[in-house]
Amino acid sequence: MTSTDTANPTRPCGSTLRLLSTLALLMVLSGCAMLAPAPPENQSNICEIFREQPDWYDYALDSQEKWGTPIATQMAIIERESSFRSHVKPPRSKLLGFIPWTRPSSAYGYAQAQDPVWGEYEGEAGRLFARRTHMKHATDFIGWYNARTRRMTGVSLHNPEHLYLAYHEGQGGYRSGSWRGKPSVQRAARQVATTASRYRHQLAACEAEFRCDSLLEIWPFCR
Repeated sequence: MTSTDTANPTRPCGSTLRLLSTLALLMVLSGCAMLAPAPPENQSNICEIFREQPDWYDYALDSQEKWGTPIATQMAIIERESSFRSHVKPPRSKLLGFIPWTRPSSAYGYAQAQDPVWGEYEGEAGRLFARRTHMKHATDFIGWYNARTRRMTGVSLHNPEHLYLAYHEGQGGYRSGSWRGKPSVQRAARQVATTASRYRHQLAACEAEFRCDSLLEIWPFCR
């Protein structure tokens, strides 16, 4: 061994570097997990959902005021699409029945927005740094998308069943009636309408507690 090959006692060995790299990765992953709230325990009650995550009410209210879709409808769509899971993606298909393969779409996040339409949203709504894993941006996206549905198809923002049909099939698919031959999509749309109706009635009984949840908001001057 030459002198240039002599080990340097101050230089971490390969195993130590690998250990440090692993610890750093775990810290990053833990940080990401902490930033993403767990799905609400009781998803059948919008009051309990907002009690667990009061900021979600503020986000949905902002979207309602900006785009017109009622809070209950926004949350019903998210419940149907992701069950309030922030990083969910469609399950992979299986090659030969057991090898994980491709995903059926690029849907991702709370609203299960796909890459192309999310790109349109970022451009049209000026949300270039929006994240599909953040509830604020998910509710805003749903409001934007439903406003476009109303503009392109005439569907009322107070018709959650048909808003969801257009949400699932796209405005073009809705207008062409692609959903008429898809009983599962029709069932899902009816479920969204049922959930939205339940959320609406529940919210009427508890919304006041979320309108004054900031130190700067004092009743009766809450929005």
